Amino acid sequence: MNRSFVVLGGTGDLTGRLLLPGLAELVAAGVLDEPVAVLAVSREDWSDEEYRDWARTRLAEHAGRVPEAARERLIGWLGYRHGDVTVPADLRAALERAGGVPVVYLALPNTVFLPTLEALRECEVPEGTVVAVEKPFGRNLADARNLNEVLHRLVPEDQVFRTDHFLAMQTVLNILGLRFANRVFEPVWNAQHLERVDIVFDETLGLEGRAGYYDTAGALRDMLQNHLLQMLAVVAMEPPAALDARSLAARKADVLRAVRPPRDMRRDTVRARYTAGTVGDRQLPDYTAERGVQADRGTETYAEYTVEVDNWRWAGVPFRLRSGKALGADRHEIVLRFKPVPHLAFEPDGAGPEPDVLRLRLDPDGISLELNLNGAGDPFDLERRSLAVDLPPTPLSAYGLLLEELLAGEAALSISDVEAEESWRIVEPILAAWAADEVPLLDYPAGSDGPAGPA
Repeated sequence: MNRSFVVLGGTGDLTGRLLLPGLAELVAAGVLDEPVAVLAVSREDWSDEEYRDWARTRLAEHAGRVPEAARERLIGWLGYRHGDVTVPADLRAALERAGGVPVVYLALPNTVFLPTLEALRECEVPEGTVVAVEKPFGRNLADARNLNEVLHRLVPEDQVFRTDHFLAMQTVLNILGLRFANRVFEPVWNAQHLERVDIVFDETLGLEGRAGYYDTAGALRDMLQNHLLQMLAVVAMEPPAALDARSLAARKADVLRAVRPPRDMRRDTVRARYTAGTVGDRQLPDYTAERGVQADRGTETYAEYTVEVDNWRWAGVPFRLRSGKALGADRHEIVLRFKPVPHLAFEPDGAGPEPDVLRLRLDPDGISLELNLNGAGDPFDLERRSLAVDLPPTPLSAYGLLLEELLAGEAALSISDVEAEESWRIVEPILAAWAADEVPLLDYPAGSDGPAGPA
């Protein structure tokens, strides 16, 4: 199949920082060994050469590990068309110039997803067209449903790719192998043996000039409505019949349908934003003093909530999701905490030994299992030991892997229509409670552990 790649929003930060570097990785790896027409569409009145100069600068900045020869080969495939992505005539002209069977990638703010998709519908896209939509998918449940209705009239569901690059992260994918290719873990992966699950994505980064997007989104919409809920779904899903798009989507959707929003918003949710402080050697201003921020919006830079999965496997197990910016340390991990043993023959020392903990670490990727073992001195003492493995870097970044799947027409790493809507169903009651000030907006100094302290 002669594929082309049409990027709507081709001069945006996402394109320069992630999409073009991901394509360059595919060229370097030999995945793209034949020229592919890559056409960027945006409002800037540029020529092809001006766009290639822009792309060359972005690739040098964000894809430095990719050999220059591969970057230059990709640059030679790039084209540019000035246009309005919400105007059918502009999109039709772009598709005609790109030729082939296109992957149309909406690297756009989610506020223009709907008019862009409606404009695409009027273009009569070629059979086999794949449409990729970035996160967050819609602004709320009603918007997500509207987007799905338009997409279903545009292309079949198996040709829709709702992007969440966390699904392509090495450790998230390794959950599948850990659970379903090893008999030792799956029998204890349930409420009988697990006490709780924490999914954490703490960042030392502050706003980093992204007020235009972030101040209207906040941590909950940016991270917990999509990325972290997808990790919950992979952790908690039932064994799939196969590792294909249909099976994975069905099992993840089952989990999300079973997630109940927090029952007590004040007890089970936390929202906060950072004040001035020091992160490492960087001085960060108060969030409300950042350029482009409107303080009266009450945007949170830290979000946390605890939910339960109301099904046979997970009944009674709390899943806590949290993410924050400008925290004291980067912490990206999924933590499964086991229940204590039912009877301890060893003489307890104080409160007794800690239960076993399985940590799945992201960026850098690794897995560790914290256990109690006999001490090196007294054989009847217990000591804490960790069995750990650091996973080697993958040849492709998460976006490189997603783009490889996209160009191959595969959707195993995509989010289904049901998942997209269920994710909004889960968080909308939280957003409503926060908008009504039922939950206080707390403060935490930049560089601290956050309002709730360490997990």
